[in-house]
Amino acid sequence: MDRDHVRCFWYYFGRAGLTMDIPSKFNVKVVNRITELPENDWKSVFPKALENYRFFKTLDESSFDEFKFFYVLIYENGLPVGATSCLIADFPLSIAVTGFPKKILGVLGKLIPCILNPKTLVCGLPMGEGRIGIAGKTEIVMKEISSALEKLAREQKADLIMYKDFNSSYDDLFRPVLKNGYLRLESFPSTDMVIDFKDFDGYLKKLSQSSRENLKRNLKKADAKAKIELTVKNIIEGEELRQAHELYLQTYNKQEVGFEKITTEFFANIGKNMPNETRFFLWRIEGKLVAFAFCLVSGDYFIDYYLGFDYSVAHTYSLYFVRFRDLMKWCIDHGVKRYEMGPTTYEPKKRLDFHFIRLYLYIKHRNKLINRFSGLISYFLRPEKFDPIFKQLPH
Repeated sequence: MDRDHVRCFWYYFGRAGLTMDIPSKFNVKVVNRITELPENDWKSVFPKALENYRFFKTLDESSFDEFKFFYVLIYENGLPVGATSCLIADFPLSIAVTGFPKKILGVLGKLIPCILNPKTLVCGLPMGEGRIGIAGKTEIVMKEISSALEKLAREQKADLIMYKDFNSSYDDLFRPVLKNGYLRLESFPSTDMVIDFKDFDGYLKKLSQSSRENLKRNLKKADAKAKIELTVKNIIEGEELRQAHELYLQTYNKQEVGFEKITTEFFANIGKNMPNETRFFLWRIEGKLVAFAFCLVSGDYFIDYYLGFDYSVAHTYSLYFVRFRDLMKWCIDHGVKRYEMGPTTYEPKKRLDFHFIRLYLYIKHRNKLINRFSGLISYFLRPEKFDPIFKQLPH
């Protein structure tokens, strides 16, 4: 019985006031490229998000050699009812800490790699929040997704299974998972801001006096030193693309925490695959590119994804604050109501009045003995081990 027959069947008997229990038959599709799945089937189940079918297509086309991507689509009686993305990667646990603990985990990772540098099946994305789409009976479909991931982990010889960076709206969905040997850990939070002011001056009034004066002082200093020109594009290519990626790498190489390293191909392909949602912001001084931002936008929702600076002049011209001001003004002018900035650099974001979005990891080592001691490993993975600011956050 094909999909149209199933719909007609239920329509007829529903109109007749009859109910019948028909045994569910699940079919699980796991593929390496999103284009191997029908786009409409994926879109009908997967949560509406900027990281959509075309975003995954971009990942597949963009030479992320450290990752191997998979896509899971669950059908029940021929109809799509569940979907999620996942990837295989080495996941060094030292990625989540800084300072002396990072050095300890780095040394131990070489001695016991299966524990501290495990090959991991990650449900979610290298970047952004994890998402699972379910259109059927939640608990049953989630069980099918979980079983598919367990099977995939065995086939790929992954040591660890991880559901990465899911927000609290998924708490109920993961309760059965926790009963199956998984440990819930707090991940690095994302950050966002509600734009409920009419102009940039209105935003400044929301800040504390010290934060407001600091921001105004930095912007005044930058404006007095040079004319910084901004251009906004949907697609960048050629020499401009190369220069923007170099600025991104300067920032990437400075950060202590980074799971993904974005490729030139990603920035080139995302504009072609998602021209309506993609925005590249480019700042120049006397014609030289000195700052860069890659963002996604849809309606009143804006994600400030990746940035890049020329650090030989970044502090001289307060480019971090110039960049933020110009992006905020663009959002206000284009009717954006929610501005999401993502993880890392939490102290300045807190001063700029961004709110923290708590995210969680659900992990299980496939070795049952090692999994019993995963709680000890979790001690090193607490966000406060990375940034003391997290000690100030209420639970």
